[in-house]
Amino acid sequence: MDTASTNHSPHLHVLHDVLTAATYEASSAMSVWTGGKISLTLDCVREVPLESISEEFDLGMEPLTMVVLTIDGDAGGTMILTFDEENGRGLAASLFKQEVSTDPEWTETEKSALMETGNILGCAYFNAIARLVQAEFVPSPPAFLQDYGPCVLEQALMLQAQCSYDVLICQTTFLKGEEKLNWHILFIPNPKIGDALQSAQ
Repeated sequence: MDTASTNHSPHLHVLHDVLTAATYEASSAMSVWTGGKISLTLDCVREVPLESISEEFDLGMEPLTMVVLTIDGDAGGTMILTFDEENGRGLAASLFKQEVSTDPEWTETEKSALMETGNILGCAYFNAIARLVQAEFVPSPPAFLQDYGPCVLEQALMLQAQCSYDVLICQTTFLKGEEKLNWHILFIPNPKIGDALQSAQ
């Protein structure tokens, strides 16, 4: 299921194991939600120098459709689910068994479909970490955004940037059968989650 890589920091190995299990749960939930069409794999869990983020995760300079969920607190974090226009619209249409819309404006139904997708995925990840650190998480309602990916990523990394020159990034890839889709999860834990994970070992 998982071909993810980590560097050698002990807490990254713990987080890698947790997110591997969370990705499996999220993939099962996505399969149910999409009628068996979509699965996902964990690509990487690693620390990346702050100045290298834009190069490491090329989100492009075109506007993206995103669903963002956050958990406040030391062991919280931010989950960003990203789509390009084609893939976001395609997912919404397939969930409601409709033709893909060509209207420039997204309908509330389309937005709701993507936000519920983000909610399903976010709960799988946050619940897995909550079980490990024995905490109770209450994620924010999913927010639907259409913005430039680097801008949203920069905001999500702001808290980490205040504490370290390296930032912790987890990235996930979605598959439709064997086809790789242009939508991703970026899970960005808060800075002190490393301490919580090491304490939980």
